[in-house]
Amino acid sequence: MYRIFTASSDTYITNKIINNRFRATDANVGQAGTLDLFKLYNESTVSGESKPSELSRLLIKFSHDKIKSMHESGLIDVGDKTFKATLKLHDVYGGETTPSNFKCIVFPLAKKFDEGSGYDIGNYSDLGATNFITASYDKGIVFDWVLPGAMKSGSLADAASIDVIVSGTIPGESVPKALCSEQLFITGEEDLEVDVTSFVSASVKGLINNYGHLVALSGSHEKDTRSYFVKRFSSRNTPNTSKRPKLIIKFDDSLIDNRENFTFNNSGSLYLTNHVRGELKNIRSGDAPSDILTGENCMILKIVTGSFKKIFNVSQVPIGSNRLAGIYSSSFAISSFGDLYDHVQTSGSLTFDEVWSNSGETITFLSSSLEIKKSDLNSPDINQTRYHVIVTNLADRYKRGEVAKVRVFVENSKREVRLRKTPYEKKSEVFDKMFYRVRDFVSGEIIIPFGKSDNSTRLSSDSAGMYFNFYMDSLPSGRTFIFEFLIQQGGFDNIISDAPTKFVVE
Repeated sequence: MYRIFTASSDTYITNKIINNRFRATDANVGQAGTLDLFKLYNESTVSGESKPSELSRLLIKFSHDKIKSMHESGLIDVGDKTFKATLKLHDVYGGETTPSNFKCIVFPLAKKFDEGSGYDIGNYSDLGATNFITASYDKGIVFDWVLPGAMKSGSLADAASIDVIVSGTIPGESVPKALCSEQLFITGEEDLEVDVTSFVSASVKGLINNYGHLVALSGSHEKDTRSYFVKRFSSRNTPNTSKRPKLIIKFDDSLIDNRENFTFNNSGSLYLTNHVRGELKNIRSGDAPSDILTGENCMILKIVTGSFKKIFNVSQVPIGSNRLAGIYSSSFAISSFGDLYDHVQTSGSLTFDEVWSNSGETITFLSSSLEIKKSDLNSPDINQTRYHVIVTNLADRYKRGEVAKVRVFVENSKREVRLRKTPYEKKSEVFDKMFYRVRDFVSGEIIIPFGKSDNSTRLSSDSAGMYFNFYMDSLPSGRTFIFEFLIQQGGFDNIISDAPTKFVVE
């Protein structure tokens, strides 16, 4: 799963000196098109100060409601090692004075802030509740930062009396951890991309309040005698919707059913799904509440041919510490040696009876067949292989709220052709390492990359072939996109960019 969320609010606060007369500590720029991060040292004058320092700090918040919904419904597990959350801000060219060789640090906020309606970034003449002094305003009560500029930092245990959280022990854990992240900017033109997994995971579990993040120059930069002007990012109000702030959620939710590519002497997985009126539901083996099949080893799978019989345990499919309703699997290997050896060597494959039943073998849930093939010992030139890919159910247009189950047919151009006298529906081949990415059709920009390292865009497979679930709200509306694919085999990456996959998100 690769899902992108946009910010629900953002702004920046500053104590910039205006016309060498006063500081704009009460200014609000909540509707500005950019988030300007800077520090000026001894660049202006103001009464009563010698060598004054001026700076800004960014505030940004993403709603975690949809992430929480996915977690509670079992689609993801925010505590699993494959769950990753990344905060990304897109660079906007700040001019020839853009600083280089500096660090930014990102903290969880300990206080909520109001975005505000100000937009004047020239004279900072718009006033609002969120500014250098004030965090928010509610029912006639003004809530100030503990220290101007949200400068009061501390541990999670002190959250009620600080502005930003540096570290702490999350409830339920025994070891304290850093909750802030930092990034080094070499040229100064890089995007900001920092890991916020610990904070997002704890927030979704209700262990930390989600007030958003504060982005600042590192403490040493804010206190030194240099100027850093200006590191500029796109805000959520920028007209270019693809450049708005992002919270990127990654999770390996791929399921590989090896029904179509099971081979002897290699472990593979088979899946059983149960739909009731179009929804996945756990299987019942009786009328009692205890007869609902859940968890580990809740049924068995028999693989039989002639006198050969093997029994394997079946479990409800895990997603992290959660279990997927109505989906069961068994992983096993069948040896081609022993009693099966002569037949396998002669025919190259063998078809088995496949029986899913309760542990007592008194109730059969599904009887089917499974063909297991001998491993291909040839050494084809995989690097020269061409793949034919078709997305079989892609619509021309999607609404941003839609979740599409995208079906993909794929076959090797060297696939054996079988001649048949009766109508035959050719099935997709199954590849264990196939990934998708999303590209803007007009600009060519890659919006979602191939998730090879974390399996975040890995395709799943079932008895019908290859597929992946895609959340259309990850893409900006009013634009045209295409899917591209990558198949990893034999140490080579084969990219398929010519599949007809153009679609619009409205």
